[in-house]
Amino acid sequence: MRRLSSTAPSLLAGLLLAALALPPAAIAQNADARRGATAVRGTVPYATRDDAMRFADDVAARRNLDRDWVRATIGAAQLLPNVPRLMLPPAKGSAKNWNAYRARIVDPIRINAGVRFWRDNAALLARAEAEYGVPPEIIVGIIGVETLYGRIMGNFRVIDALATLSFDFPQGHPRAAEREAFFRGELESFLSIESRTAQDPLVPLGSYAGAMGMPQFMPSSLAKYAVDFDGDGRIDLVNNTADVIGSVANYFKAFGWQRGMASIFPVRLDPERLKMQILMAPDIKPTFSADSFVAAGATLRGEALSHPGLLALIELQNGPDAPSYVAGTQNFYVITRYNWSSYYAMSVLELGNEVKAIVSP
Repeated sequence: MRRLSSTAPSLLAGLLLAALALPPAAIAQNADARRGATAVRGTVPYATRDDAMRFADDVAARRNLDRDWVRATIGAAQLLPNVPRLMLPPAKGSAKNWNAYRARIVDPIRINAGVRFWRDNAALLARAEAEYGVPPEIIVGIIGVETLYGRIMGNFRVIDALATLSFDFPQGHPRAAEREAFFRGELESFLSIESRTAQDPLVPLGSYAGAMGMPQFMPSSLAKYAVDFDGDGRIDLVNNTADVIGSVANYFKAFGWQRGMASIFPVRLDPERLKMQILMAPDIKPTFSADSFVAAGATLRGEALSHPGLLALIELQNGPDAPSYVAGTQNFYVITRYNWSSYYAMSVLELGNEVKAIVSP
């Protein structure tokens, strides 16, 4: 989720999943930890902060958790000084560039790794499609964009990242209050999950935003969407690709993925009939029928003309060059529920399709 999903990245130990009511509690060791990866450490502990301790008391009371344990856990979290600035939007005047974005992500390293991942897990990907309706290229695209198939899962202590963004979210952000509330909810979810395990809550690692594992799930997503896809009685989103594949597919189904529906269609803009302000007003949310889309000057062809669902005009800016456009369906919108960015969604599609072209030419 990053950039929530963020497009951020390594989790360690025990993926906190007893809260999912699966027997027994999930206990996973992070491969990075076994190789001796070093966690990014913070500075000032939150035990010195009255606002953090008030929050701890509130969570303990609301979730019926041990008050001393919650206070000790939050109190041991440390401020990550460089993390708040990572949440700030780009400076004004920074031109978006889809071609540059794509080149950074849809590269030979990710494509080749994706081919290996697909071939190694073909049966699991096929089963996920059969059960959830999400095709392999979408699952492969997500995991590749998020963590390069588990190679880059992050090395921030989750407790530090979530505490920093809960209590020191940058107030210069245009939605500071909303985002701070979001991270406090994620911190509460993390504490609730951890309280049901025998693991040290200071051990798990993840992205600078607190996302964890190969699919970079935030704590609330772990609790809602992670599944034990191989039926071994535990969920491991770090090392168990079956659980990773099933959990990503379940996430998409939960957000409304439609089996067999295309994610995008080609589109051409007719300058004589174009009503760009109308087409762009809903942003990436599908709003137009095929007929109303065409009536506003967005020309479709082929199967797109008979698409039964709603469409959105997706603009992909290319820096100083002319932007590119596609028609996005409900399934394209679902991909953006993982990360609210049309560029992110397009990179997932492009990576997945590049891998598919090699695996299934």
